[in-house]
Amino acid sequence: MALSGQSLAELEVLCKQLYEGTDLAQRIQAEKVLLELINSPECLSQCQLLLEQGTTSYAQLLAATCLSKLVCKTPPLPVQQRMDIRNYILNYVASRPKLALFVIQALVQVIAKITKLGWFDVQKDQLIFRDIIADVKKFLQGTVDHCIIGVMILSELTQEMNFVDYSRPSSKHRKIATSFRDTTLKDILMLACSLLKEMLAKPLNLQDQQQQNLAMHLLKLVLNCLNYDFIGSSADESADDLCTVQIPTNWRSIFLEPETLDLFFDLYHSLPSMLSQLALSCLVQFASTRRSLFSNPERAKYLGNLIKGVKRILENPQGLSDPGNYHEFCRFLARLKTNYQLGELVVVKDYPEVIRLIASFTITSLQHWEFAPNSVHYLLTLWQRMVASVPFVKSSEPHLLDTYAPEITKAYITSRLESVPMVIRDGLDDPLDDTATVFQQLEQLCTVSRCEYEKTCALLVQLFDQNAQSYQKLLQSSSRNPLAISIQEGCLAWLVYLVGTVVGGRLTYTSTDEHDAMDGELSCRVFQLISLMDAQLPRSSNEKVELAILWFLDQFRKTYVGDQLQRTSKVYARMSEVLGITDDNQVLETFMAKIVTNLKYWGRCEPVISRTLQFLNDLSVGYILLKKLVKIDAVKFMLQNHTSKHFPFLGVNDNYGLSDLRCRTRFYTALTRLLMVDLGEDEDEFENFMLPLTVSFETLAQIFNNSFKQEEAKRMLIGLARDLRGIAFALNTKTSYTMLFDWIYPSYLPILQRAIELWYREPACTTPILKLMAEMMQNRSQRLNFDVSSPNGILLFREASKMICTYGNQILSLGTLSKDQVYPLKLKGISICYCALKSALCGNYVSFGVFKLYGDNHFDNVLQAFVKMLLSVSHSDLLQYRKLGQSYYPLLECLTQDHMSFITSLEPHVLMYIFTSISEGLTALDTIVSSSCCASLDYIVTYLFKHIAKEGKKPLRCRETSQDGQRLLHFMQQNSEVLQQMMSILMNTIIFEDCRNQWSVSRPLLGLILLNEKYFSELRASLINSQPANKQEVLHQCFSNLMEGVEQSLLVKNRDRFTQNMSVFRRDMAETLRCEGASESSSSEMMS
Repeated sequence: MALSGQSLAELEVLCKQLYEGTDLAQRIQAEKVLLELINSPECLSQCQLLLEQGTTSYAQLLAATCLSKLVCKTPPLPVQQRMDIRNYILNYVASRPKLALFVIQALVQVIAKITKLGWFDVQKDQLIFRDIIADVKKFLQGTVDHCIIGVMILSELTQEMNFVDYSRPSSKHRKIATSFRDTTLKDILMLACSLLKEMLAKPLNLQDQQQQNLAMHLLKLVLNCLNYDFIGSSADESADDLCTVQIPTNWRSIFLEPETLDLFFDLYHSLPSMLSQLALSCLVQFASTRRSLFSNPERAKYLGNLIKGVKRILENPQGLSDPGNYHEFCRFLARLKTNYQLGELVVVKDYPEVIRLIASFTITSLQHWEFAPNSVHYLLTLWQRMVASVPFVKSSEPHLLDTYAPEITKAYITSRLESVPMVIRDGLDDPLDDTATVFQQLEQLCTVSRCEYEKTCALLVQLFDQNAQSYQKLLQSSSRNPLAISIQEGCLAWLVYLVGTVVGGRLTYTSTDEHDAMDGELSCRVFQLISLMDAQLPRSSNEKVELAILWFLDQFRKTYVGDQLQRTSKVYARMSEVLGITDDNQVLETFMAKIVTNLKYWGRCEPVISRTLQFLNDLSVGYILLKKLVKIDAVKFMLQNHTSKHFPFLGVNDNYGLSDLRCRTRFYTALTRLLMVDLGEDEDEFENFMLPLTVSFETLAQIFNNSFKQEEAKRMLIGLARDLRGIAFALNTKTSYTMLFDWIYPSYLPILQRAIELWYREPACTTPILKLMAEMMQNRSQRLNFDVSSPNGILLFREASKMICTYGNQILSLGTLSKDQVYPLKLKGISICYCALKSALCGNYVSFGVFKLYGDNHFDNVLQAFVKMLLSVSHSDLLQYRKLGQSYYPLLECLTQDHMSFITSLEPHVLMYIFTSISEGLTALDTIVSSSCCASLDYIVTYLFKHIAKEGKKPLRCRETSQDGQRLLHFMQQNSEVLQQMMSILMNTIIFEDCRNQWSVSRPLLGLILLNEKYFSELRASLINSQPANKQEVLHQCFSNLMEGVEQSLLVKNRDRFTQNMSVFRRDMAETLRCEGASESSSSEMMS
């Protein structure tokens, strides 16, 4: 259908509504109509009309978007049609260089996609989409606007070639990207550099916006070339400090010319700040060039040029006042040490002067802590790595770090203290609030501070004493100035963090007794501060100081407490003089006293409680420490008095949010570990320990039976579920777990069941209860292997079955939920139910055949609940929500392994749902999901194969089994394409994909081939015939080798033979298909 003038006008209105509209309903309607346009058979002609007759930029943008989707469709458009679209767009932008920038960008994207997807397409023996550079050169000979468009095409193409589209085979992407790298990328880089040289040779008119745009696009093009994934490593961009640019060897000539580096340093000095930061970004990549590209003399010369450029920038630092330039320059400095050794740096001609300038620049940066705080990380990375390298330097040249590292440490310490008054008085953002950044910086500083450690310690002792004395005076003064106290506490918080950092930075192989003694000197002061702060509770307190103290205690624990410590450590010499602490036993007493104090007085401060409990949890992990801890009075007190009276955070009043109750699980895990040390088989002691929970459950039972105060009951229940989950997690022996089971069943489980019935709409309540049940079903360390005379395993499963059925039935009554509610209200609970069921099925403590034998329907009910919940979830949700997928697929694996009679009894539509979910999961990126899918498929295929093998001989005893197998066989015969599709997917994965679980894939593949030999032959013929004639013989041989020595059976020995053959097959196929002429169409044919 051709568009009339009126419908064109209507489309333009729709475009305006889509791209500019504020009315959501209007935008949704516009999107719906425009989607119909994309799927229309007349899409191409309509796009052409919009481009040529559209009066607004939005109409042109829509046409470009439609074309982009059209050229990416599978199967692809015919080669000639794609060629025509590309040529049309090239002519279109050439004739309209003044189009809106976003329209040009969208059209250029279409050209890039067509070029990438058609990179190997041949017409009349020519690779027709590769003449892109020749097309672009025509643009470069035109006006500045044309030149910009030409550069944008190259830039977009480079980005597109580097972009991994995970919906397409990764091997095909790699093949195209590698070919583009080898044939075209170097020419593009050289072209961009020559254009930049030409631009720099002429007088630069920085007021000319077109000149600036051209420079910007050229620099972005160079950056895209240098950011290219040369070897298919797909490096994580967030791991910025580990990056090495794997420049191809045939680019050496570009990098060996000193003019290349000089060009970008000159551009930095000549261009305005918005563009100069791009020049610095390019230099960051130049500094990260792989070392092996150069010989030793060449590398020294290259490094010398980089250092010369650094010196020039630091001698003319005006440009660094721009945050973008400053940030990129800091990255540049960090990359120098990432890629070059300290021994290489010290022999560079200007090293002493440059290291002085860098030290001065770092000190200035640290002093201006509020300017670009995210860049400090890179400077500290540089100094951390320099100092860490000192023991390994063999050069006779002085490294001068013993001069400058203490200055850096001093600058960091003093600048953080000086920031405190400004933060408090002016209400600025406190750096201490961003703990992730602070911890990262402190980790880097701990290495730097250990260089000339005596100076660091002397400075910290002096500052600590000054601030502590001022703080004590302020506390003792009658006027008590709150502002001055807050400032002093802020300084002390920083100092405690810093002391914790330097103590935690102790390295066994470089530490001396003198250093340990200094650590003791510093630690004394923090332990004294702890006493001072705790003495003020509950009248006054400071959260930041408390968090800093907990950080220090944890660092001290890691360094000086536990197995790794020599008892003679000098750290305790000074501490015994000042504090009477002579060994780690007494330190543990101090730790526990502090933990009890925090839990007692900081109940309403979630960060302090959370960090305190994490510290307690860390202490309770090692057996040697546990043996020492249980002898401490504070621990005995906690084991006997874990009630809200002593520890207010265990209370359930309205002052606490429901999320604040989460930390209770960790508290009870640690407490139960401590209880377990001497518990043995003492049931009375266990009963005493559980007494507070018993009282709470009895209270709950009364509330449920009588006045039913809903909110109070809910809070109590959430707290109890979290407490019990912590206890259950820590009980790893059969004896102790049995005590918990006897305590909770049958008295209290009905209360949990009732709560699920009442509050199924509230995940804050159902999630802790379901997680408790899932934890109790875990047969960790064989703790659920009850005595042969005990029915506990079956009783536990029956309770879990009731709970899962109740929850499943109730949750399905909620109906359709919105996208933002579906996970918290429904899918999260379903995933926990699946985890619990999977634990029960593979826990090996229930004989499931007993249920049918005695007419007990709990097992059947829970399986039906599983099916109902599953059918309410879409296939896309199974893969989109990671936790749901990771609970469903392993559960399905258990069911197919041990309960095929259940699978075969399912309705055809349910079976189809399950097979579709397996088919989609086979290609999932998550290996847990894909491996479980392979295993499930293998069990199903093996069951079918065995059934067919037995079909000829049917003794009476097999009749029932035979009926089960017959049902599944009938379904498969009705839907033969299901297994064929899965065979195609697995073959595609083996041949074309980066297969990360090859063994798992090989297991079901053999069964599929034996069940579908005819289809396998067709698949093989299809792949072989799609390749050039000169490869067909080799491919035929590869397939013959795959089945060589493989028999018509699924015995383990035969499977192993097939797996070995498949390994060789995969390698041979990859080598055969690697060269450029190989056709890529077969992959999409196999998948369709």
